[in-house]
Amino acid sequence: MYDSIRVSDVLRKKGQGYLGIGPKAMAYDALELMAQKNVGALMVVDEGRLVGVFSERDYARKVILKGKSSKSTTVEDLMSSPPICARPQMTMNECMVLMTAHHVRHLPVLDGGTVAGVVSIGDVVATIIKDQEATIHQLENYISGEEYVLNATVR
Repeated sequence: MYDSIRVSDVLRKKGQGYLGIGPKAMAYDALELMAQKNVGALMVVDEGRLVGVFSERDYARKVILKGKSSKSTTVEDLMSSPPICARPQMTMNECMVLMTAHHVRHLPVLDGGTVAGVVSIGDVVATIIKDQEATIHQLENYISGEEYVLNATVR
């Protein structure tokens, strides 16, 4: 089950790393970068330290709805801070609970205070779907007796 799949496993498959931006950057520049890289959030890093997360949701709720301008508003004014973070040893289930409890879709992964990557809600869902598909396949094989036949043939 996804109780045994760890954040470190997901990062190993998808790759470590993240897209970041400084807190003094303009929201417009952050949005351009997000569109260019096709991501929904940026890690806000100041002097090598994670200070927040800037997401499309932050923009929609704090700029558009409040009548601000993205060209004159800094990322710092809009980012979610302090960031809600995951650790490499956490399970996908724990990430799902954390995301749900805090209403976030992106979790920076901190490993010893350093950002090791980002786990998104899409990563969590994809991991759960793959795990469920594998379980279904194993159960189908068990029910149909294919597993027994395969094991008998191998011997």
